[in-house]
Amino acid sequence: MNQKKVFTWELAGFVIISLLGSFLHFVFDLLGKWPPAALIAAVNESTWEHLKLAFWPALFYALIEWPFFRRHAKDFWTAKAIGLVAMPIVIVSVFYGYTALAGRNFLWADISLFVLAVLIGQLLSCRILLRPSFRSRFKTPAMILLVLMIAAFSLLTFFPPHNPLFRDPLTGQYGILR
Repeated sequence: MNQKKVFTWELAGFVIISLLGSFLHFVFDLLGKWPPAALIAAVNESTWEHLKLAFWPALFYALIEWPFFRRHAKDFWTAKAIGLVAMPIVIVSVFYGYTALAGRNFLWADISLFVLAVLIGQLLSCRILLRPSFRSRFKTPAMILLVLMIAAFSLLTFFPPHNPLFRDPLTGQYGILR
């Protein structure tokens, strides 16, 4: 697959992930707090729940890309795992960094940060897809990382640890509100 096609796919992913992630912020409430929706949609205003807004759309987009890339990109899932792990790292580090300095968060900054994290994740993925193959030495660790992330993003909304990352700053509660 040529560079232009890879870049176009990853750029389209940036737009789709950003839009779908923004929509997922409201899905849980729109569906009347239906518990299965909590698997992929934000259930409160904690940082953890906002990480899901980047993760699930990016994973779904990767699943859409896979049939088109599988013959041409041996490191596809490695690239996607790195992009998927970069998004929450960027969000958490920049969010807690800027709020520590500013003393509070700003909605415009939070939205910009989400979009920036998605862009960085997609650009990292693109960069890896365009480089020579790793000869599959990272494929197994990448798949393990993806499985662990899927498990974490699936379970920790329902069984959150009492950690500031999982605490809703508006209610003081953790995880899904029953």
